[in-house]
Amino acid sequence: MSFLMPTRNDALVSFKDTWDITETEKFIREKRTEGMKGLGMLHIFIAAYVRAISQVPSLNRFVNGQRLYARTNIEVIMSVKREMTLEAEETSIKVKFEPTDTIKEVYEKLNAAIDAVKKGEDNDTDALARTLMKLPRGVLRAVVAVLRFMDYYGLLPKALLEASPFHGSMIVTDVASLGIPPVSHHIYNFGNLPVFTAFGAKYRKYEVQKDGTVETKRYIDYNVVIDERICDGFAYARGARILKACIKDPRLLETPPETVVEDIV
Repeated sequence: MSFLMPTRNDALVSFKDTWDITETEKFIREKRTEGMKGLGMLHIFIAAYVRAISQVPSLNRFVNGQRLYARTNIEVIMSVKREMTLEAEETSIKVKFEPTDTIKEVYEKLNAAIDAVKKGEDNDTDALARTLMKLPRGVLRAVVAVLRFMDYYGLLPKALLEASPFHGSMIVTDVASLGIPPVSHHIYNFGNLPVFTAFGAKYRKYEVQKDGTVETKRYIDYNVVIDERICDGFAYARGARILKACIKDPRLLETPPETVVEDIV
C-alpha cells in the first residue's frame, strides 16, 4: 500500500463522531475538588487514547520511507499559545507517555509541559525553528530537501527527531476554548505522524427517554484524519470503541490496564 500511496496525503481517511460527556463532566468536577485543578477534556482524551494504544498497538504504527514500523513509545503533539491573544506566540509541545499511564500520570505530564510554555520557557522545537528561519530562502529550501531525504531513509539524528513536531504518535488540537466545531486537518507528508485529531466545543441536547421523561445530555464532536496504511479498519474501529468507552466513563482510566498488548509488524 505504501508504494501505491507513497505519501500520507494519498492515504488519508477522515471520520467524525460524537462523545457523550455527561458523566465525564461529573468526573472532572469531582477530581477538581480532589486537587486536580484544571483537569479537562484534553487530559481525558489523551489518557483514553493512550489506553487505546495499550490495547490496539497497531494504532501507533507509522510509515517511513515506504516501510511500516511499530513505534516503541507514545508521543502526543499539540500546539500551545503562550497567551490567549491574537498576537501571542504559538509553539508545539511533545509529551511522552507510557501505555500503563493513568489519568493522574497523563494529567501531571501534560500540565508540566504546558506550564513550561506558559512561563515562557523555550523548548527544542522553538530552538530548531529559530535556527532554520535564520537561513536565506534558497539555503532553507536546500536544507529541507536534505532533511526529507534523510527522513526517508531513517537518517535523521535523534536530537532532531526529539524536537520535530512532525514525528510522533498523534497530533491533537482542542478548539473547544475557541468555541468552534472541530476541523478536519490534513496529516503531514514530512515526518511520520499517522493521526490528527480535533475536538470542538461542548453542546447540550434534550433527549426524550423511554419512560417519556426528558434528560439533558452533553456532547462533544470530534474529527480524526488517519493514515490508512498503518493498520486495517477493524483495528481502527476497536481503538475508537475503547476511546469512546474511556471518555464516557473516565474512572476506567484511574487504574493501569490489566495487560499491555505488544505490537509485531
